[in-house]
Amino acid sequence: MEGKSYDKIMIATDGSKQVEKAVKAAVELARLTGARLYAVYVTASTGYTPRNFGWEESLREILEAEAKRAVTFVEEAGKASGIEVESVILDGHPADRIMGFAEQEDMDLIVMGTLGKTGLDRFLLGSVAEKIVRHSKTPVMVVKGETANEEPVF
Repeated sequence: MEGKSYDKIMIATDGSKQVEKAVKAAVELARLTGARLYAVYVTASTGYTPRNFGWEESLREILEAEAKRAVTFVEEAGKASGIEVESVILDGHPADRIMGFAEQEDMDLIVMGTLGKTGLDRFLLGSVAEKIVRHSKTPVMVVKGETANEEPVF
């Protein structure tokens, strides 16, 4: 059996503790294969339906700051290993946007943790990792993370 060479690897991050091991795995895999690493974060603002209450701008700013922290963590992990990371922030339903980006950009592999959204977010969005594993045309590597109630890694 011939080994698979990777040119483009995507790490799907939500900034949670559960993704930390997946980030490490993706960085190491990129280092070993010489692949370019893409840090992808999806703001799920479409999951919320503001009704002109005046807080929409604040919500958008909070989501953007969370996204920036998450991709910066991946960038720093990559830099520490000599890997260049391209950060991408998307908006929409996480599973759909992750799979769509992977197909559009011809990714060789999606690496993700058992993403850490819990409570209401998980109920509203469903299990992102499960949907991607079941429906992605791009190969997926899921790295089991820590317990679901831990704080963000950044």
